[in-house]
Amino acid sequence: MKRIAIDEATSKLLDVLTETSSRRRSRAALVRAALRQYAKTQRRRETETKDGVVFRKHRKRLARQARVLITEQARS
Repeated sequence: MKRIAIDEATSKLLDVLTETSSRRRSRAALVRAALRQYAKTQRRRETETKDGVVFRKHRKRLARQARVLITEQARS
């Protein structure tokens, strides 16, 4: 088990959140859940940033392909 140091204000916030939560959770469980959610959000942002680079790099080709697909669908 590892320990981390947190400031008093954050400690009080943890206490309030664990006491008022509809799900009974320990402070440690709440911190773990928050950390997992934060990591998930960060990974999603990194993926979206990488995807944005690819879309910007190939935007003309993607636009051309979209126009062709729309034209083909309109004819059907």
